[in-house]
Amino acid sequence: MKKKSSVTLKEIAKKLELSISTVSRALKDHPDINKKTKKKVKKKAKELNYHPNLFAQGFRSHRTHIIGVVVPKISHYYTSTMLEGILENAEQKGYRVIISESKNNFEKQIEMLNTMIQFGADGILMSLTRTTKNVLDILNVLDRVPLVLFDKVSNKIPCTQVIINDKQAAFNAVEHLINLGKKRIAIFKETENSFNSEQRFEGYLNALNQYNIPIDKKLILSTEDISMQHGRRLANIVLTLKNRPDAIFTITDSCAVGVIKTLRKSNIKIPEEIAVVGFSNNLISTIIEPKLTTVDQPGNIIGKTAVKYLIEEIEDDNDDNLSSKTIEIKTNLIVRGSSFKG
Repeated sequence: MKKKSSVTLKEIAKKLELSISTVSRALKDHPDINKKTKKKVKKKAKELNYHPNLFAQGFRSHRTHIIGVVVPKISHYYTSTMLEGILENAEQKGYRVIISESKNNFEKQIEMLNTMIQFGADGILMSLTRTTKNVLDILNVLDRVPLVLFDKVSNKIPCTQVIINDKQAAFNAVEHLINLGKKRIAIFKETENSFNSEQRFEGYLNALNQYNIPIDKKLILSTEDISMQHGRRLANIVLTLKNRPDAIFTITDSCAVGVIKTLRKSNIKIPEEIAVVGFSNNLISTIIEPKLTTVDQPGNIIGKTAVKYLIEEIEDDNDDNLSSKTIEIKTNLIVRGSSFKG
């Protein structure tokens, strides 16, 4: 069966006995075109099943109104809230979004970046993989299109970055535990190479130092995959210690939920014997019992802010105005039953 060819502006113009430029402007709701003509053109375009060729338009205008987004893992709840914010703001500004997943693989991340360039993306939003060390390929992308990093970033890349203050947020979480009288506070974090994890670890250390609490290396546990499963595993490890922790701070909510499940299975009272604090305010933080105390990361606001700055850079024709800046989004500690008995 022969494939139907796409309907062009020229065909619509010929059918309506109008110029191609009039048809084009009518479809774009240009103010110079009267309402009657717009209605007639849009009706005919619908009848003929006309769809604009974004790449042809982009070739003529040097813009496709496409934004590329690369994230480590789409299935994470926190990532989905950021993507919602990106999509909402981008669509309001007339941009389409192509979302891709690097699966926390550095080579895949570079492949996705190149794919976005090939698709003619006007700009790219990216959250880095935890294994991002060599940034040369990313710097090459930065020479071609605007790039904004969000959530997982790097100080080696001179571009706009939208972040939270991980260090301060972790400090506040640990300080909360100290104020409850907890003195042996464990941390479950990621192994090295994770910018966010190391910042949160620094916040943890700063809180202990500020309150003159000795640092016990046995209470610092790392894992590559900071998941619910590994939260259970790490909790079982600290429970075998002769001198158990009286609180556990984990750098993700998933890990914290795994901890709570293990503590309950071992009949340990939460928070009296061991308090638990997570990070991100994932949906699961309110489903587990007791409900999880956690740092609220406003993913939707982060996504909206990141796309706002990217579009500003895309639409600013003066390259001299482009400068690397860091936009910090405020977080809050949400205190619930895992660290407080009302």
